[in-house]
Amino acid sequence: MKNNLTELAKALNANLGLDSSVAYRVLSERGKRMYFPHKGILGQSAEAKTAEINATIGTAFENDGAPLMLPVIKKALTLPEKTIQTSFLYQPSFGKAPLRKKWGEKLLQKNANLAGIKFSEPVVTSALTHALSISASLFLDPGDTILIPDLYWDNYDLIFSESYGASIKTFNTFTDGNFDVAALGKALEAEGGKKVVLLNFPNNPTGYTVKENEAKEICKVLISCAEKGNDVVVILDDAYFGLVYEQGIYKESLFGLLANASKNLLAVKLDGPTKEDYVWGFRVGFITFAFKDASDAQLKALEDKAAGTVRATISNVASISQEILLEAYNCESYEGEKQEKFETLKARYKKIKEVLAAHPEYSESFTAMPFNSGYFMCVKINGAQPEAVREECLKNHNLGVIVLSGLIRIAFSSVPLNKIEELFERLNKAVKAVK
Repeated sequence: MKNNLTELAKALNANLGLDSSVAYRVLSERGKRMYFPHKGILGQSAEAKTAEINATIGTAFENDGAPLMLPVIKKALTLPEKTIQTSFLYQPSFGKAPLRKKWGEKLLQKNANLAGIKFSEPVVTSALTHALSISASLFLDPGDTILIPDLYWDNYDLIFSESYGASIKTFNTFTDGNFDVAALGKALEAEGGKKVVLLNFPNNPTGYTVKENEAKEICKVLISCAEKGNDVVVILDDAYFGLVYEQGIYKESLFGLLANASKNLLAVKLDGPTKEDYVWGFRVGFITFAFKDASDAQLKALEDKAAGTVRATISNVASISQEILLEAYNCESYEGEKQEKFETLKARYKKIKEVLAAHPEYSESFTAMPFNSGYFMCVKINGAQPEAVREECLKNHNLGVIVLSGLIRIAFSSVPLNKIEELFERLNKAVKAVK
């Protein structure tokens, strides 16, 4: 059996093109070994779907063919009966097929630069954290380096360094209020061998998305590095995609600019409804691949490796979450409802801008970092330690904030509009108290 499994991985690697393809060359040793067992339990069960007597999959059914369901659980669901029944069953490790197709369509709708460009069908993951873990598994060996801006989500440490043994190397995020493209370029030049880069826009923790010109410059640097003969993997953490509140900000994913840019550059898009559709607990995300002149077989091989990793870790993503999302995406009111919630967040963003403009004296206590999107904004504390300020906020001002990357992060996404002004007043008092 072991030799047969090894042959499955070899077949996928051959489909990728081996050393003639960036998609193979950038794989980790784990990634090279990964495959999806199409002839395993799941594959055999799929083949037996139409059998009159189907004794393949480990689920349980009533004598009439309906899933065994506890009434106490079923009564909590108000979905159509067919959807309820499907919600109790397993989904494929690749994800629910209609949901994958729908998300691919949505990528095209939201990213005009993807028009006419071939990319893989999205594979469903257990939200973005799982998608990041899959990326690490497929593309990073212990000791490999991943390049990340120095203002980043602290879970990257747990995922890339602690779980997979990679080394995180940072480069400067901002210079004079702009994304430091030159710092990215220098980091790429300094790093030898395979280049793995992670970019996160809108950024957590800063709430910054690059301007249109910055997006083009970033991609120019990445493409130039690849065209010099380097193998480049660009992982795009697009968790907060679409939440952009200013004009002149790049509103698409960099995936559209990189997907067909170079035969030496593999673009990996990580996204999902968690933040976009405000379903944090649903735990549904997607991973999508693209590189220049990729064949259907190559993209399918990457999908298989991603789905194999899903199978090896969590088996498959929660069915009920996928069912509810697909129902929502096919509903006429979806877009209008989504826009309404977007306006709620945008109003809070605008209120922060108004408050900071109305209180220039706050600059003695803190300086707002560049922000224009997402759920967050950050301030740099002037004349005091951020952790001391955080503790003071909590102890004496009834205010909770986060210290991250040496800054104080404010999640305005969770603060009512009428509390925004008071938030900054309390923060100012806390800094003064510590100073």
